[in-house]
Amino acid sequence: MSRQPRPGVSHRQRPLDERLQRLARQLATGAAMSDAVLAQWIRRYGEPARALIRQHGRYHAGLETAAPQQD
Repeated sequence: MSRQPRPGVSHRQRPLDERLQRLARQLATGAAMSDAVLAQWIRRYGEPARALIRQHGRYHAGLETAAPQQD
């Protein structure tokens, strides 16, 4: 299955499952994601993102209180 890029589509316009699949791919490949970025995923998508982050061993309590980044 090849993924077709969707240039010019903001994260808010993508379906939730597609956004979470993107997070899962990044975590699975070991992409260097800062705590602030992981915290942003949790703020935006809640428990589904938290579960993915936890599943890949990147979750810690500090992610719940990480300073927000500007979009």
